[in-house]
Amino acid sequence: MTTPFRTTRRIEFRDTDAAGIAHFSVFFLLMEQVEHEFLRSRGLSVVSRDEQGPISWPRVSSRCDFRSAVRFEDVLDVELRIARIGDKSVTYAVAFSHQGRAVAEGEITSVCCRMQEHGPPLSITIPASIRERLTTPA
Repeated sequence: MTTPFRTTRRIEFRDTDAAGIAHFSVFFLLMEQVEHEFLRSRGLSVVSRDEQGPISWPRVSSRCDFRSAVRFEDVLDVELRIARIGDKSVTYAVAFSHQGRAVAEGEITSVCCRMQEHGPPLSITIPASIRERLTTPA
């Protein structure tokens, strides 16, 4: 994906700690929300279905590095881009900023899986139709 997906998120009161600063854990939730919004913008979902059954994208890795604090009601600019797309997985890079100031950078890696009624998810090759929607600019 050459063009980053951009959106915004507001820091809510529930997102802050006793010092009034956004708690580190909220950034993992925000990354997941932005991933879902990106998928919807491409006509996809984190849970879909084809003729063989349900497909989903369990996370296998996530990390976030913090640069500066943000507080209740700050509006973050969020940029998501595909850092890597493999045969079975996608790694998203997510950058958060506030008024031009870097706040945090993170990554999420999700694996394309066939969901089974009984048993664990099975990793599968990303279907061509999904890969095309992920990599073709909206």
